[in-house]
This record gives sequence, structure tokens and C-alpha cells, in this order.
Amino acid sequence: MTKLSRRQFLATTSAAGASALLASPALAQSKELVVGTWGGTFGDLLKANVDEALLVPQGYDVLQEISGPVPRRTKLITERMQRRGSMDAALLADFDMHAAARVGALETLDAGNVPNYDTILPFLKKKTSVPLIYSAHVIVYRKDLVKTPPTSVQALWDPAYKGKIGLSDFLYTSNMAYAAVANGGTVDNYANAEKGVEGWKALEAKLLPSTEAVGQALASGDIWLTIISAARGYSWQKSGIDLAWCVPEEGAFPAVYEAGVPKNARHPEAGLAYMNALLTPDAQVAFAEKMGYLPTVKSAKISPELEARIGFSEAEQNRLWTPDLDFIMENQAGLLDTWNRILKG
Repeated sequence: MTKLSRRQFLATTSAAGASALLASPALAQSKELVVGTWGGTFGDLLKANVDEALLVPQGYDVLQEISGPVPRRTKLITERMQRRGSMDAALLADFDMHAAARVGALETLDAGNVPNYDTILPFLKKKTSVPLIYSAHVIVYRKDLVKTPPTSVQALWDPAYKGKIGLSDFLYTSNMAYAAVANGGTVDNYANAEKGVEGWKALEAKLLPSTEAVGQALASGDIWLTIISAARGYSWQKSGIDLAWCVPEEGAFPAVYEAGVPKNARHPEAGLAYMNALLTPDAQVAFAEKMGYLPTVKSAKISPELEARIGFSEAEQNRLWTPDLDFIMENQAGLLDTWNRILKG
């Protein structure tokens, strides 16, 4: 029999103890995963249906870094020159994600590093991000207060609604697209958008700081009409607010929200795991059922009844605008300056 010295015995038992700890899922060290995202209802749904349902069981400790889209996009772009960034996954609207991709801040994604990538609907597939959810920014209105259902973007400048139009501050890009189209411009150049914003100022449109604030203002009757995603209209309708929405005859701004992994993420494997989790059918269906956003993957199936309530007819789909994301990226600072100068000045 081989005899072990006391030092050898202690080394052997320590190694065995460490192996046992690593083998135990309950005691294994968790893997940190920092996600830059919105808060509120959106953050709660992510936490319940993605973080806790899918990633915590895999050993990830998911930390939501909650902020507005402008500071999050700025951080993603400015941190790209650093050796390590502060986020492992970042969620943004498509035009903000496009800006990050243009400057090389995002990892390339494909079926090799995101197994669910090939289930993405073809028209939403991109090389540096995955689509989390989509809908369209439409006219959402109080059905009991707006007696004539709107059909045109011009309803948002109707003097009859003076003091009753609400605008989400952080949706200034899509709001200004509406302002441009209403005044003879297009989503390719935003010509005359300033005129439309000045029109809102004259009509005493209420500027609201968050999506939740828009919902509260609709519920109280403080505002009667707004520009926001049909998905939000659906979720607020479920909560008991008498709402309806329309895709105007002139069209509407698509609402696509995406996720990407910074090239300098501290834990890139964790970020890639997050991308894959976002594309799972259960997570996609949860966003459809609870918030009214349409699934972005072929593998997620929702009921015909839900599809009828949150989907878009072929005619409505054909009216959705195709924004020039390069134009938006190159002019976003100027658009924001115009928005702030007129409505906050």
C-alpha cells in the first residue's frame, strides 16, 4: 500500500473537495452576464422569461443595466475603443443597433455561435444582431374619447385635439418621421419635420418621459392620441383602457428591437448565450402574449386569435415605411437637437 504524507493527503482531499463543488450545480460559481436594457414592463418580462427561465438554470448571474436608449447606445459606441466594455449584451432599437454595427462595435452572429439564428424570419435577419421583437409605431387612441377613428397622420395635428396629443420623449426618431411625412417629407430625408414639431408645440402636445408615462396619461384621459407601438396599445387595452390603433393611410414606422454582443464584452460567451435565449419559442411567445409584440422566429407559434389582435394585414404591412437607417444614424444628433429645442426650449 502506498503511504501518503500529510501534505500529500491534504492536497488530495482539497482537490477532491474542489471537484465536488464544481460538480454541484447548486454550489458551482455562477457566470456573470451584464445586459444593457430598458426597465419597466419590458425589463420585468426579460427577467421572468429569459433571465430566470433560461439563463439562471445554465449557471448565469444576469444583471440588468437599465438606462434609456441614447446613453446605452453612446456607451456601446464609445466603449468600443476600450479593452473591455461594461456590457455582455445590449438591447436597442434597430436604428441604434445599426449605428453600433457601422462603427464595428458588435460581434458577427450566425448559426455557429447562436444555434437559434437560423430560425429568424428572413426579413429580420442581420449579421451583427438578432431581432428580439417587432411591431410598428402607429396611432394609438382612446376609442371612447376620439369619436372619429383616425385614418391619416394628419389627425395628430387636428386642432380638435389641442392639449390631448401625447408624445414619448425617447421615441423622437419615429415621432419626427411622422412629422416629416405629415408635411410633405419622407422617411429618407425628414424634410419639413421641424414644421411638424412646431405644430405640436402650438397644439400644446404633452411630452412624456417614458412609455409607462404614456400609458398612464392615456389611462387618465390626460391625452387621447399618441404615436407608439401597436404592441403597447394591445397590452394597455388588456389592462382595461378603451384603446384602438390604426396604421395610417400614409404608413407607419416599423418598431424592431434587437440585441447584440459588444466585440469587447467581458464575457462574450455569456452574451452569445443571451442572444440564443432571446430567440427561443417560449420567450418569443411570452412577449407576444403579454406585450403584443410579434415573434421574430419561425419556431414560435401564437394562436390565430392573438395573431388577429396584434398582427398586421397584408395591406398594412405594405404601408409600413422602410427607414433609411444610414440617414437616421448620420442625422440623429441634429434630429434630437431640433426636437429638444422646440419642445423643451
